[in-house]
Amino acid sequence: MAENPLAPSWLAVPADANELPAAIWPSSAQRQADGVVSVGGVSLAALQAEFGTPLYVIDEADARARASRTLAAFASAAESAGTTATVYYAGKAFLSIEVARWVAAAGLNVDTCSAGELAVALAAGVDPARLGLHGNNKSLAEIDRAVSVGLGTIVIDSEQEIARVAEAARRHGRRQRVRLRVNSGVHAHTHEFLATAHEDQKFGLSLADVKRVVADIRSRSELEFVGLHCHIGSQIFGADGFAESARRLLDVHERLLAGGPVPELNLGGGFGIAYTTADDPTPIEELATHIVGTVAEQCAARGIPVPHLAFEPGRSIIGGPGITLYELGTTKPVEVATGSDGATATRLYASVDGGMSDNARTALYQADYSVRLVSRASTADPVLVRIAGKHCESGDIVVQADYLPGDIAPGDLLAVPATGAYCWSLSSRYNYLPRPAVVAVRDGEARVIVRGETEEDLLSHDVGAVLGARG
Repeated sequence: MAENPLAPSWLAVPADANELPAAIWPSSAQRQADGVVSVGGVSLAALQAEFGTPLYVIDEADARARASRTLAAFASAAESAGTTATVYYAGKAFLSIEVARWVAAAGLNVDTCSAGELAVALAAGVDPARLGLHGNNKSLAEIDRAVSVGLGTIVIDSEQEIARVAEAARRHGRRQRVRLRVNSGVHAHTHEFLATAHEDQKFGLSLADVKRVVADIRSRSELEFVGLHCHIGSQIFGADGFAESARRLLDVHERLLAGGPVPELNLGGGFGIAYTTADDPTPIEELATHIVGTVAEQCAARGIPVPHLAFEPGRSIIGGPGITLYELGTTKPVEVATGSDGATATRLYASVDGGMSDNARTALYQADYSVRLVSRASTADPVLVRIAGKHCESGDIVVQADYLPGDIAPGDLLAVPATGAYCWSLSSRYNYLPRPAVVAVRDGEARVIVRGETEEDLLSHDVGAVLGARG
């Protein structure tokens, strides 16, 4: 079948529209003999029948395995370099009590960036010493809570925070470990990176300010300076950007050693995953070997010890194990002009029972996703589709472009893979759609790990409804 001229250049017509590309789908995903797709040994049609749609589904075994694999990759690379490594799970990607327990059991620490995320990690029973706190505008209450529970490390993001953290540490009789977030001038996205002298962003401090700011931190007995922190971007393929950032950070790291110990270096996260068949993310083992190897080489050239290293992946652990289920509601073929000669092509709009309230990334970042028919198999020729949501918003698109069998119809069950990260986290109640539940599947069993909202939940926050119920 010929490609539709409306399709993006990277999207090819699939030889089999029933296929589930392994790079995009959870490791346990497979199409059964009856055509229904299962994940974690659980039929997706059965999940729809029990929990409804939209529904977030996470392959628990896959998530746990990716966490373990990530830690093993960095630990092995660090050992080869004569040092050790800590991996923090970036909770902002998706955090629940169960997920926090999974990653902690795999040996990871947990990175939080708000009082709410901190509360979830603590409720999961994660040792506070294994938690970190980020944020460019931490409230006094957030800082106080973090210090009071014995949080492992607070990342200082501005000069004002130094005194705030020191005061909280004094008040609670603690010596608080802190890192300093800096901008290396390297910003990366996918396979490209840009290296400049300065970055224009809200996070961190410039490298030129580090010596003075670290001196301030070191002058306060309530604080223990443990090292620098940098995050260069998100959804990054390849290690070159991380390597260049590490070189720049080590220039400053070396100079700081003259004034006292600098035991750690945190190089952040942002490791990319596959959302479509066009994506080719770098294996975590290759990333770890390249990044840690660069640090070791640079330290050897400077004649300084290799510091303890820390990393903060989130998407690369939880993104791939997650999918979102939807029920197809309506289809609408739309003729679109393809040129000035009057030629047209057809794009099939397929509208589902969710949308930008459960996946805002397409609208926010023009992110690309894939989609498959999962309630049955089909031999119909594939057609170009755009998966639209049900919100009253023209930008409410879930999948910009993919091919589905031409016989898709209302009532079919569709699934969008690679939605474990930044979908539930960014979800909203736009148009008063309740947030979907999150269900974990493993070994043929399914259990709710985040309860879905109901209309009663929505109304319970409206004071008018509460007062009305009181008469």
